[in-house]
Amino acid sequence: MIDFQKLKQLYKLGRDLSFSDIQDLLKNSKAVSFAPGELLIKEGQLRKEVFWVRKGLVRGFRVTEKGEEITTMFRWEDQAFASPNLILFDEPALQYFETLEPTEVFKIDYDKVQTIIKNNPKLEANRVIILQNTLKEALQRIDSFLLLSPEERYLDFIRTNPDISNRVPNKYLANVLGITPVSLSRIRKRVASKKS
Repeated sequence: MIDFQKLKQLYKLGRDLSFSDIQDLLKNSKAVSFAPGELLIKEGQLRKEVFWVRKGLVRGFRVTEKGEEITTMFRWEDQAFASPNLILFDEPALQYFETLEPTEVFKIDYDKVQTIIKNNPKLEANRVIILQNTLKEALQRIDSFLLLSPEERYLDFIRTNPDISNRVPNKYLANVLGITPVSLSRIRKRVASKKS
């Protein structure tokens, strides 16, 4: 029996997929639910899966030699993620991916995704675009640290991510912005006072 809800969600994921590709993805994907605080990918793990967030919030983070967690990214509804090291180099993950909220994902084996992409020239072009967007996101982050003040980085984050800025705990948001939670609190107060 066809799961039409799942089919609709996968259709949103890739509009260039043929119906047979969508059926292939459906056969090979699995819907999984996670409680807050569960690890989907661990550092050093070669987890050959691609996740697509149906509902919830996931953070990527690294751990320093001192044991401090540094949040590097967030993924939420209608976004896909995998270990960048897997996608780019077929190597183990350099970071962890953890759920911050009750989270529902579709997961599919990366090699199966690769097979579907190879059989569909449109998707091969999209794959290149996805890799370019990953690189673009990294370069924009570097530029923001070089060119923007902490307050400007915060304002840019809430402008470009209004749907999650209030869902993310302050300590994780501060990490992504490269500031302390105390500085984030001061920036938020300044921004609020300018609006009133």
